[in-house]
Amino acid sequence: MLRTLTIRDFVIVDAIELEFASGFSVFTGETGAGKSILIDALQLALGGRGDASVVREGAAKADITADFTVSEAAAAWLAHNEFAIDDGGALLRRVIDNAGRSKAYINGIAATATQLRDLGDMLVDIHGQHAHQSLLKGDAQRALLDNQAGFKDAGAASIAQEVAAAHKQWRALVRQREEFEHDAKNVLIERERLEWQVGELDKLAVKPGEWTEVSNEHSRLSHAASLLEGAQEALAAISESDHPILSQLSSLNAKLGKLVDVDAGLQGVLDCMEPARIQLQEAVYALNDYLDKVELDPERLRQVDARLEALHGAARNYRVAPEDLPAEHAALAEKLRQLADASDMDGLRKQEQLVETRYMAAAARLSKIRAAAARQLGIQVTAAMQELNMTGGSFAVGLNSSEPSSNGLEQVEFLVAGHAGVAPRPLAKVASGGELARIALAISVITSNATTTPTLIFDEVDSGIGGAVAEVVGRLLKRLGQERQVLCVTHLPQVASQANQHFQVAKGTTDAGKTVSHIDVLDNKARVEEVARMLGGLEITATTRKHARELLAGV
Repeated sequence: MLRTLTIRDFVIVDAIELEFASGFSVFTGETGAGKSILIDALQLALGGRGDASVVREGAAKADITADFTVSEAAAAWLAHNEFAIDDGGALLRRVIDNAGRSKAYINGIAATATQLRDLGDMLVDIHGQHAHQSLLKGDAQRALLDNQAGFKDAGAASIAQEVAAAHKQWRALVRQREEFEHDAKNVLIERERLEWQVGELDKLAVKPGEWTEVSNEHSRLSHAASLLEGAQEALAAISESDHPILSQLSSLNAKLGKLVDVDAGLQGVLDCMEPARIQLQEAVYALNDYLDKVELDPERLRQVDARLEALHGAARNYRVAPEDLPAEHAALAEKLRQLADASDMDGLRKQEQLVETRYMAAAARLSKIRAAAARQLGIQVTAAMQELNMTGGSFAVGLNSSEPSSNGLEQVEFLVAGHAGVAPRPLAKVASGGELARIALAISVITSNATTTPTLIFDEVDSGIGGAVAEVVGRLLKRLGQERQVLCVTHLPQVASQANQHFQVAKGTTDAGKTVSHIDVLDNKARVEEVARMLGGLEITATTRKHARELLAGV
């Protein structure tokens, strides 16, 4: 769960540090006080997009830090990505300067915004104030149903991934077959070209590393005379001339050996010269061995020269470096193989049918999982609608057959009936604004139970709701707070009165006349005043205070 949130120089926030408890917490305050700014700041720490506009006017940078306790899954993610676990939790930090440059950290280690988002998805689930609008879109409806079906878990998610992968492969084979059917002549020409190229390279039979070997041998053979002359001259000077260096050095060493008996001070000189004599003797052996191997071979030189020219010519034709000829040969052979496979219409059709069968089987399993989740979601949302003053209303999830796609064989459609005895119709065509807000809230609460995310945030999802329904909404959120940490930005006193922890957001001004937002944790007395303000507006009377105390006492 979220333990602390520290915000510095963000929009109209100067410096705020908040500590959170488990259970149900609310943020209240007048319009424009900055309630939703807190959610925006948290979203930034969770990897959301941000730019220079979020930096408070006159400040150098905005700095947001969120401290969470972590679940086993999040701890495993931290370990896998080599972020040390600090104090049994995760410290997410985001810094954006007034030039728009962004930095991210996890437990003090530099991270990417993507890593913040990946970890944030395991820690927080945010339901925005416009969530009910997305409910009118088919993709959002499918995502909500799939979330309810457990597609975030490994088992169900693997089936959805298998469907998407099989559909992609199937469509690629269909396109390949259709392209071949419409362009058979060009395919045949390309195949003949590749066959000729591969045949030429087969005859050349270039081996990996051959270019380097042939180049070295050619250099050695073409300079054989110079090499022989130089090696013989060195050998003569060291051991075979009238006064060879080796003999002179041996003679000097013998003389010095005798003189050492007279003066031991010469021992150091002898110790230096004797290794030199040994090294020269080794050089003689090496030169003799080299001269035995090096010979003038014009015929071999001609053969190597011809091979070198053949390799160079092929490289020029194929526009590659000579050393890359083996890789080019392998690449052309693979293209030819693929083209030959593609030219096999019967084989191509059989492969297409095989992948189609695999797709249909996986999609059928996916449909079965969705159907079970649709029935369950319909029952749960229908029950919640009764609580939310939509007595007799019902909710259902339609799974309408559609053309095969990467998402399966059906389109998901939310259906609602506002009254008993009325057939459910598409949500977008039936629900009024208030009904849509209530249904969206019911779905948000119910689908939240299907996730393992420890912290849930509701940002003014209760807009469009009032009266007795608002009290029910408060009870629903409080009930949810018994199992998760729930944070809610609200303008409803009936919801605020249900909270275990109450934060008040207000605007003020600095000595320089700049507007800043500040936040306070309310005690019981202050809560009465805030709930009374929410009930009666700017003028708080004894009656509104009494009503506020009654609301708080009824919790």
